[in-house]
Amino acid sequence: MVLLCRSCLSFLFIVRTRPPLRSATTTATLTLVRNMSHKMWDERYGASGEFVYGTEPNDFLKDTWPTLGLAAGSKCLLLADGEGRNGVYLAQLGMSVTGVDISKVGLDKAQQLASERNVSIETQVADLATYDLGMEQWDAIVSISNHLPPPIRERVLGAIPSALKPGGYFVLEGYTPEQLEYKTGGPPDAAMMYSREMLDEAFGSKNDDSTKRLEIIRNEELVRTVVEGQYHTGKGAVVQFIGKKTMQS
Repeated sequence: MVLLCRSCLSFLFIVRTRPPLRSATTTATLTLVRNMSHKMWDERYGASGEFVYGTEPNDFLKDTWPTLGLAAGSKCLLLADGEGRNGVYLAQLGMSVTGVDISKVGLDKAQQLASERNVSIETQVADLATYDLGMEQWDAIVSISNHLPPPIRERVLGAIPSALKPGGYFVLEGYTPEQLEYKTGGPPDAAMMYSREMLDEAFGSKNDDSTKRLEIIRNEELVRTVVEGQYHTGKGAVVQFIGKKTMQS
Protein backbone atom coordinates (compact mmCIF):
# COMPACT_ATOMS: atom_id res chain seq x y z
CA MET A 1 0.00 0.00 0.00
CA VAL A 2 2.04 3.32 -0.59
CA LEU A 3 2.88 0.96 0.58
CA LEU A 4 6.32 1.80 0.21
CA CYS A 5 6.79 -0.44 3.08
CA ARG A 6 9.04 -3.29 4.13
CA SER A 7 12.28 -3.36 2.09
CA CYS A 8 12.16 -0.12 0.10
CA LEU A 9 14.33 1.36 -2.61
CA SER A 10 17.21 3.66 -1.79
CA PHE A 11 15.80 6.43 -3.96
CA LEU A 12 13.27 7.13 -1.23
CA PHE A 13 16.01 9.05 0.56
CA ILE A 14 15.13 12.08 -1.54
CA VAL A 15 11.87 12.53 0.35
CA ARG A 16 13.69 13.34 3.57
CA THR A 17 15.20 16.60 2.40
CA ARG A 18 12.19 17.99 0.55
CA PRO A 19 9.67 20.62 1.73
CA PRO A 20 6.23 19.64 3.12
CA LEU A 21 3.72 17.60 1.15
CA ARG A 22 1.80 20.71 0.07
CA SER A 23 4.82 21.79 -2.04
CA ALA A 24 4.29 21.08 -5.74
CA THR A 25 7.88 19.84 -5.98
CA THR A 26 7.37 17.37 -3.16
CA THR A 27 4.03 16.24 -4.53
CA ALA A 28 5.65 15.43 -7.86
CA THR A 29 8.49 13.63 -6.09
CA LEU A 30 6.12 11.52 -4.03
CA THR A 31 4.05 10.67 -7.11
CA LEU A 32 7.20 9.40 -8.82
CA VAL A 33 8.19 7.42 -5.73
CA ARG A 34 4.74 5.84 -5.43
CA ASN A 35 4.69 4.86 -9.08
CA MET A 36 8.12 3.27 -8.79
CA SER A 37 7.08 1.56 -5.56
CA HIS A 38 3.99 0.13 -7.24
CA LYS A 39 6.14 -1.42 -9.93
CA MET A 40 8.75 -2.67 -7.47
CA TRP A 41 6.18 -4.42 -5.27
CA ASP A 42 4.38 -6.01 -8.21
CA GLU A 43 7.71 -7.33 -9.46
CA ARG A 44 8.75 -8.60 -6.05
CA TYR A 45 5.48 -10.39 -5.36
CA GLY A 46 5.24 -11.73 -8.91
CA ALA A 47 8.82 -12.93 -9.33
CA SER A 48 7.91 -16.45 -8.28
CA GLY A 49 5.06 -18.45 -6.87
CA GLU A 50 6.61 -18.21 -3.42
CA PHE A 51 5.29 -16.00 -0.64
CA VAL A 52 8.30 -13.75 -0.21
CA TYR A 53 7.43 -12.80 3.40
CA GLY A 54 6.11 -16.25 4.24
CA THR A 55 2.58 -17.32 5.06
CA GLU A 56 2.71 -17.16 8.84
CA PRO A 57 1.62 -14.07 10.78
CA ASN A 58 3.94 -11.56 12.37
CA ASP A 59 5.01 -12.83 15.81
CA PHE A 60 4.08 -9.61 17.63
CA LEU A 61 0.61 -9.60 16.08
CA LYS A 62 0.14 -13.28 16.94
CA ASP A 63 1.19 -12.74 20.57
CA THR A 64 -0.79 -9.52 20.95
CA TRP A 65 -4.14 -10.42 19.43
CA PRO A 66 -5.46 -12.71 22.18
CA THR A 67 -4.89 -9.95 24.76
CA LEU A 68 -7.21 -7.49 22.98
CA GLY A 69 -10.39 -9.43 23.62
CA LEU A 70 -12.01 -8.61 20.28
CA ALA A 71 -15.04 -10.70 19.39
CA ALA A 72 -15.46 -12.72 16.22
CA GLY A 73 -16.73 -10.50 13.43
CA SER A 74 -14.77 -7.46 14.60
CA LYS A 75 -13.84 -5.21 11.67
CA CYS A 76 -10.09 -5.08 11.10
CA LEU A 77 -8.15 -2.94 8.63
CA LEU A 78 -4.69 -4.13 7.69
CA LEU A 79 -2.43 -1.51 6.15
CA ALA A 80 0.16 -2.66 3.60
CA ASP A 81 -0.97 -6.25 3.99
CA GLY A 82 0.89 -7.41 0.88
CA GLU A 83 0.51 -11.15 0.35
CA GLY A 84 -1.97 -11.35 3.19
CA ARG A 85 -0.28 -13.47 5.85
CA ASN A 86 -1.49 -11.22 8.68
CA GLY A 87 -4.96 -10.60 7.31
CA VAL A 88 -5.58 -14.27 6.63
CA TYR A 89 -4.45 -15.12 10.17
CA LEU A 90 -7.02 -12.73 11.64
CA ALA A 91 -9.70 -14.10 9.34
CA GLN A 92 -8.90 -17.56 10.67
CA LEU A 93 -9.67 -16.17 14.13
CA GLY A 94 -13.08 -15.04 12.91
CA MET A 95 -12.34 -11.38 12.24
CA SER A 96 -13.88 -9.41 9.36
CA VAL A 97 -10.73 -8.40 7.48
CA THR A 98 -10.02 -5.70 4.93
CA GLY A 99 -6.45 -5.65 3.62
CA VAL A 100 -5.14 -2.75 1.56
CA ASP A 101 -1.94 -2.58 -0.45
CA ILE A 102 -0.51 -0.74 -3.43
CA SER A 103 0.22 -4.04 -5.21
CA LYS A 104 -2.56 -5.93 -6.95
CA VAL A 105 -0.14 -8.81 -7.44
CA GLY A 106 0.39 -9.03 -3.69
CA LEU A 107 -3.32 -8.88 -2.94
CA ASP A 108 -4.09 -11.55 -5.53
CA LYS A 109 -1.73 -13.80 -3.57
CA ALA A 110 -3.51 -12.78 -0.37
CA GLN A 111 -6.77 -14.01 -1.86
CA GLN A 112 -5.02 -17.22 -2.92
CA LEU A 113 -3.79 -17.77 0.64
CA ALA A 114 -7.26 -17.06 2.04
CA SER A 115 -8.77 -19.62 -0.32
CA GLU A 116 -6.18 -22.22 0.68
CA ARG A 117 -7.07 -21.65 4.33
CA ASN A 118 -10.83 -21.62 3.73
CA VAL A 119 -11.46 -18.07 4.89
CA SER A 120 -12.69 -14.90 3.22
CA ILE A 121 -11.03 -11.49 3.24
CA GLU A 122 -11.73 -8.24 1.43
CA THR A 123 -8.81 -6.68 -0.41
CA GLN A 124 -8.44 -3.20 -1.86
CA VAL A 125 -5.68 -1.92 -4.11
CA ALA A 126 -5.00 1.47 -2.54
CA ASP A 127 -2.38 4.18 -2.10
CA LEU A 128 -2.08 5.35 1.50
CA ALA A 129 -1.28 8.86 0.30
CA THR A 130 -4.96 9.21 -0.58
CA TYR A 131 -6.74 6.27 1.05
CA ASP A 132 -9.70 7.22 3.24
CA LEU A 133 -9.62 5.24 6.50
CA GLY A 134 -13.15 6.37 7.33
CA MET A 135 -14.71 7.56 10.59
CA GLU A 136 -15.28 5.24 13.56
CA GLN A 137 -15.27 2.31 11.16
CA TRP A 138 -12.75 -0.18 12.58
CA ASP A 139 -12.45 -2.26 15.73
CA ALA A 140 -8.74 -2.61 14.98
CA ILE A 141 -6.19 -1.17 12.58
CA VAL A 142 -2.98 -3.14 12.07
CA SER A 143 0.25 -1.79 10.58
CA ILE A 144 3.10 -4.30 10.29
CA SER A 145 6.32 -3.25 8.53
CA ASN A 146 4.49 -0.39 6.84
CA HIS A 147 7.30 2.08 6.26
CA LEU A 148 6.27 5.27 4.47
CA PRO A 149 7.78 8.59 3.43
CA PRO A 150 7.33 10.99 6.38
CA PRO A 151 4.52 13.16 4.90
CA ILE A 152 2.42 10.10 4.09
CA ARG A 153 3.21 8.45 7.40
CA GLU A 154 2.06 11.57 9.26
CA ARG A 155 -1.18 11.60 7.28
CA VAL A 156 -1.90 7.95 8.04
CA LEU A 157 -1.04 8.15 11.75
CA GLY A 158 -3.14 11.29 12.07
CA ALA A 159 -6.18 9.55 10.56
CA ILE A 160 -6.09 6.45 12.74
CA PRO A 161 -7.77 7.72 15.95
CA SER A 162 -10.80 9.04 14.05
CA ALA A 163 -11.03 5.84 12.00
CA LEU A 164 -11.22 3.62 15.09
CA LYS A 165 -14.47 2.88 16.82
CA PRO A 166 -14.53 3.79 20.53
CA GLY A 167 -12.73 0.95 22.26
CA GLY A 168 -10.84 0.07 19.07
CA TYR A 169 -7.13 -0.76 18.89
CA PHE A 170 -4.17 0.29 16.77
CA VAL A 171 -1.41 -2.32 16.57
CA LEU A 172 1.94 -1.51 14.96
CA GLU A 173 5.35 -3.05 14.59
CA GLY A 174 7.98 -1.32 12.48
CA TYR A 175 11.71 -1.03 12.24
CA THR A 176 13.59 1.71 14.12
CA PRO A 177 16.65 3.56 12.77
CA GLU A 178 18.86 1.15 14.72
CA GLN A 179 17.81 -1.46 12.15
CA LEU A 180 20.27 0.08 9.68
CA GLU A 181 23.03 -1.54 11.73
CA TYR A 182 21.51 -5.02 11.31
CA LYS A 183 20.67 -4.87 7.60
CA THR A 184 18.17 -7.74 7.90
CA GLY A 185 15.17 -6.02 6.32
CA GLY A 186 13.31 -2.77 6.04
CA PRO A 187 13.98 0.44 4.12
CA PRO A 188 17.51 1.85 3.73
CA ASP A 189 16.45 5.29 5.02
CA ALA A 190 16.01 6.06 8.72
CA ALA A 191 13.46 8.77 7.85
CA MET A 192 10.98 6.05 6.90
CA MET A 193 11.31 4.19 10.18
CA TYR A 194 9.47 4.53 13.49
CA SER A 195 10.51 5.27 17.05
CA ARG A 196 8.98 5.15 20.50
CA GLU A 197 9.21 8.94 20.70
CA MET A 198 7.48 9.41 17.34
CA LEU A 199 4.52 7.27 18.37
CA ASP A 200 4.28 8.98 21.75
CA GLU A 201 4.16 12.35 20.00
CA ALA A 202 1.49 11.09 17.59
CA PHE A 203 -0.81 9.44 20.11
CA GLY A 204 0.27 10.40 23.63
CA SER A 205 -0.15 13.42 25.86
CA LYS A 206 2.40 15.40 23.80
CA ASN A 207 -0.22 15.72 21.07
CA ASP A 208 -2.10 18.96 21.74
CA ASP A 209 -5.16 17.64 19.89
CA SER A 210 -6.92 15.37 22.38
CA THR A 211 -8.99 13.79 19.60
CA LYS A 212 -5.78 12.33 18.16
CA ARG A 213 -4.69 10.63 21.38
CA LEU A 214 -4.95 6.95 22.20
CA GLU A 215 -4.53 5.18 25.49
CA ILE A 216 -1.02 3.77 25.06
CA ILE A 217 -0.89 0.17 26.25
CA ARG A 218 2.52 -0.68 24.83
CA ASN A 219 5.21 1.46 23.21
CA GLU A 220 8.56 -0.29 23.35
CA GLU A 221 11.72 -0.44 21.29
CA LEU A 222 13.58 -3.75 21.32
CA VAL A 223 15.79 -6.05 19.30
CA ARG A 224 14.23 -9.38 18.42
CA THR A 225 14.72 -12.18 15.92
CA VAL A 226 12.48 -11.64 12.91
CA VAL A 227 11.97 -14.56 10.52
CA GLU A 228 9.48 -13.64 7.81
CA GLY A 229 10.36 -15.11 4.44
CA GLN A 230 13.43 -14.16 2.47
CA TYR A 231 13.41 -10.39 3.10
CA HIS A 232 13.04 -10.26 6.91
CA THR A 233 15.46 -12.73 8.46
CA GLY A 234 17.71 -12.20 11.48
CA LYS A 235 17.97 -9.84 14.41
CA GLY A 236 15.87 -6.73 13.92
CA ALA A 237 15.46 -3.45 15.83
CA VAL A 238 11.74 -2.75 16.10
CA VAL A 239 9.21 -0.67 17.96
CA GLN A 240 5.99 -2.33 19.10
CA PHE A 241 2.91 -0.25 19.78
CA ILE A 242 -0.61 -0.92 21.02
CA GLY A 243 -3.01 1.99 21.45
CA LYS A 244 -6.69 1.98 22.39
CA LYS A 245 -9.30 4.58 21.54
CA THR A 246 -11.12 5.40 24.73
CA MET A 247 -14.82 6.12 24.87
CA GLN A 248 -13.99 9.80 25.53
CA SER A 249 -11.68 10.21 22.51
